[in-house]
Amino acid sequence: MSLLSQDDFKMLMKTSDQLCLSIYMRTYRAGKATQQGRIRLKNLLQEAEKKLMQDGMRRPEAQLFLAPFEELILNNQFWQNQRDGLAIFLSKDIFNYYFLPFEFDDFLFIGQHFHVKPLLPFILGDGRFYVLALSQNAVRVFECSRANVREIEMKNIPHSLAEAMQYDDPQRQLQQHSNMLPGTNSKAAAVFHGQGIGPDDQKNNILRFCRLLDHGLQDLLHSEKVPLVLMGVEFLLAIYKEANTYAYLAAEVIPGNPEELSGEDIQTLAWPLVEHYFHKAEQEALTYYGPFQGTGRTIKEIADVVPASYNGQVELLFLADGEQQWGLYDFAQNKVQIHAQPESGDDELYDLAIRQTILNGGSVYIIDQINIPEGGNMAALLRY
Repeated sequence: MSLLSQDDFKMLMKTSDQLCLSIYMRTYRAGKATQQGRIRLKNLLQEAEKKLMQDGMRRPEAQLFLAPFEELILNNQFWQNQRDGLAIFLSKDIFNYYFLPFEFDDFLFIGQHFHVKPLLPFILGDGRFYVLALSQNAVRVFECSRANVREIEMKNIPHSLAEAMQYDDPQRQLQQHSNMLPGTNSKAAAVFHGQGIGPDDQKNNILRFCRLLDHGLQDLLHSEKVPLVLMGVEFLLAIYKEANTYAYLAAEVIPGNPEELSGEDIQTLAWPLVEHYFHKAEQEALTYYGPFQGTGRTIKEIADVVPASYNGQVELLFLADGEQQWGLYDFAQNKVQIHAQPESGDDELYDLAIRQTILNGGSVYIIDQINIPEGGNMAALLRY
């Protein structure tokens, strides 16, 4: 199953090509309805072929461009392993699809950029966070949201205390013993001993283990500002906190041994601990915005927001959920044309503003229209 990651989202935002096709569609997890997706995708591809030809492409060229979809349409296993929504992206060099945990209306867009706005509830609104599931025998790292979880393969961290000790001072002559617990198929926790090892030495070994973990996680977390939740037994988590250098370590932890739990189980336990972080961030952003109203630092018209986002001026952008506005942005003249209905060559202007705001380091919040500052469908705070 292909799950959307933050890196995937950044790649999609940055992609610019002569032809970028974005398809979103409702899918079903089980039952006869799972086969409807195949038919609806064929219909969307017929629509895509028609649009390509209207824009001047010959039918054989259009069919060649859309050829990567043929395997998906014929793949029975693909349609039997869906979630609630499917997003597919095609360009000259990219053919990616993602199974997502929320529904979409069927939607097709062809332009010079991928259409990413429908992904924002997953990437932004649902709140991303990480979980470090920690025990002496196993280490797992998960990227999560409210409705999804993905285990991350980490090659630069020790995955057990035994592995960490391979890099320890060989003079300590540590040995590992793993014994089966009577009457079970589970291994007992690894016991390390050397000459005269005591409780302090054991803690030092675990602290060294945790510092190696913390150091290895920096490649993943160095540019992140999202919560990291710890799961493990109490004494181990206390030592990890001593080793931690990540600024956004969550205060709340999930107690207990995670070794027998699935990623979905761990995500379900973790979400209630971090949900308030994301509501808090939204409220703090709205509070921060408030005093700037009437100072010339805020704008709310799409014709002003799109150029400002391209110029890197937008610090905060609030957008009402579900809104669309079609038109064109002339970069050379720094002007926006707004169209009541989508026309050939148009972009979805809210999507442009979102993409450029994020790429230039700004923050975007998708909220209910009633909460948009100063009324309207959007509001932006400028850096200058």
